[in-house]
Amino acid sequence: MFSGKIDLKRSAYQLLIMVCIGVIILIGQRISIGTSIILAIPGMILVIITAMAAMLVKDLFPKSLFPAFGFATIIGLLLSMPYSPTSKYFLEATNNVNFLAVTTPLLAFAGLSVGNKIDELKKMSWKIVIISLVVFTTIFFACASIANLVLKLQGKI
Repeated sequence: MFSGKIDLKRSAYQLLIMVCIGVIILIGQRISIGTSIILAIPGMILVIITAMAAMLVKDLFPKSLFPAFGFATIIGLLLSMPYSPTSKYFLEATNNVNFLAVTTPLLAFAGLSVGNKIDELKKMSWKIVIISLVVFTTIFFACASIANLVLKLQGKI
């Protein structure tokens, strides 16, 4: 169960990368939608802390099949739930961080990551296309179903 160790050097590097990405996001949203960088800094700090906490949890439980992104989602959910004492501040601060501004550098880094593995992708040949289509379609319908359920429960549809 608990068998991992935290590598401080790696964690410091991850924090440095997250801070750099955070700066890129803040500059990007300043340019694109005009959000004040100073106003968005507390929210970005909370996003970085949440992401770092998720990375540390993943380090502590390396055999877990659950990805660090999943841990980050759960931590963010717990911090923002209406009954959580942190929800008011967490939501006010993170509302100043634009979601689209976050996705731009992340997708760029994901593209670079895939670009470094072109030889491995070539080995998968045409099978990767079928797998991708099945995964994308499944995720789309799962997300649409969840959204439909939530909207029905809220009485919006």
